Amino acid sequence: MSDLSLASRAGRLVVTAAVLGSGMVMLDGTVVNVALVRVGAELGASMADLQWITNGYLLALASLILLGGSLGDRFGRRRVFVIGVIWFTAASVACGLAQSPGQLVVARVLQGVGGALLTPGSLALLQASFRREDRAAAIGAWSGLGGVAAAIGPFVGGWLVEYASWRWAFLLNVPIGIATVWVAQVAVPESRDDLASDQFDVVGALLATAALGLTTFALIEHASLGAGLALVVAGLGVAAAAGFVAVERASTHPLVPLDLFSSRQFSAANAMTLLVYAALGALFFFLSLQLQTVLGWGPLPAGVATLPITVLMLLLAARGGRLAARIGPRLPMTLGPLVCAAGAALLAGVDADSSYWTGVLPGVTVFGLGLTLLVAPLTATVLDAAPDRYAGVASGVNNAVARAGSLLAVAALPAVLGLTGEDYAQPAAFSAAYTSAMWICSGMLATGGALSWLLIRNPIAQAAPRVAPAPAGWSCAGAEGCPGHAMAHAAEPEPERA
Repeated sequence: MSDLSLASRAGRLVVTAAVLGSGMVMLDGTVVNVALVRVGAELGASMADLQWITNGYLLALASLILLGGSLGDRFGRRRVFVIGVIWFTAASVACGLAQSPGQLVVARVLQGVGGALLTPGSLALLQASFRREDRAAAIGAWSGLGGVAAAIGPFVGGWLVEYASWRWAFLLNVPIGIATVWVAQVAVPESRDDLASDQFDVVGALLATAALGLTTFALIEHASLGAGLALVVAGLGVAAAAGFVAVERASTHPLVPLDLFSSRQFSAANAMTLLVYAALGALFFFLSLQLQTVLGWGPLPAGVATLPITVLMLLLAARGGRLAARIGPRLPMTLGPLVCAAGAALLAGVDADSSYWTGVLPGVTVFGLGLTLLVAPLTATVLDAAPDRYAGVASGVNNAVARAGSLLAVAALPAVLGLTGEDYAQPAAFSAAYTSAMWICSGMLATGGALSWLLIRNPIAQAAPRVAPAPAGWSCAGAEGCPGHAMAHAAEPEPERA
């Protein structure tokens, strides 16, 4: 029942549960890239293993996040949220106890399944629990406190990896998960969509997973498969993607209503999302390894190196959203990726002789300024391009596209650049690949900006956009993407789905 006041004790506890759940995922995302070098050294991991440690989580999350939201609507948002927290926490324990790269990859996949149940529920709890006049403030509080989690994540995660063990970075989720479950069970009212269908597009979810999984497998394992077999596996992935489209088109209860893509604005915004978040995922994957392998930094300074991006997002993201509301999304969505592309170009110059102040800081600062321009109008444009009844689905599609972009980029770029085996631990081999990767990321970002200029249009009548915060755990400082995406405060909560 949506009758809670944010000023009430119960209301504050609901926000606490949502923040704890999303903060747990944020912290985990912050740590993964920072921990990769230590994980590789301790477990004897190859470059492909490190890619799977990052991508196993993204694969499960991108494939199942829409299904997770539907399950919450049907069976109870608190129930599915709590199951997701328990699942994620148990998988975190498995990550912390892993004794081989394969075990860690499996545990990360299981974390992704838990994240697919937890992530949609974090925001849905606020939408369903608070009275209408308090929803925007509650979502704003969730975003702001999530920003604090993103800001302290690099310190906590980097310190644990450097001075304790990378295992504790995962095991830290245990007390947070227990606290989240306790607060949710005590304080969060149950809610569900009484009009939600009891039919789920399981076939669509399986085909989406197969399409992403097979394509990712072919890209990461191409060296061991051989060119011929890798092409066959990639072809099966493409066939699964075509099957997904056919099933969605025929289904009466599709996971992704394809008529959403009849809007050029919606399609263009998601195409731009794919390019931009592919660049984000690859950039931070390579940057973290470069700082540790080539510059010889420890996990703590490598984790803190990108903190200026989070600070800039905290200070400027809301202003970027207000600017887009006044002048329309086209110019910010064009300039934002172009400024990010300039930041990536600056980071391409980071090498063994670079210092933080003259080598790393200028690039991450310029990159962060670009994000402050593009994040809020991107999410607002996706929502405004969709009918109100599909607002939740539209946001979910955009989040899934963003994760799929990161997944495929992290899988493809090492193969394109010829990184195999333990090249990630060899400074000479990795540094040359890193420079090329930064320029490729810069090119993808610039292409995203050009796409926005050509295809995005300003609405004729400007209204305050609905800015949906990105899901918890989407953090530039970590493996999953951009630290400030969750900083985009909601000017208006997402409408409930019919």
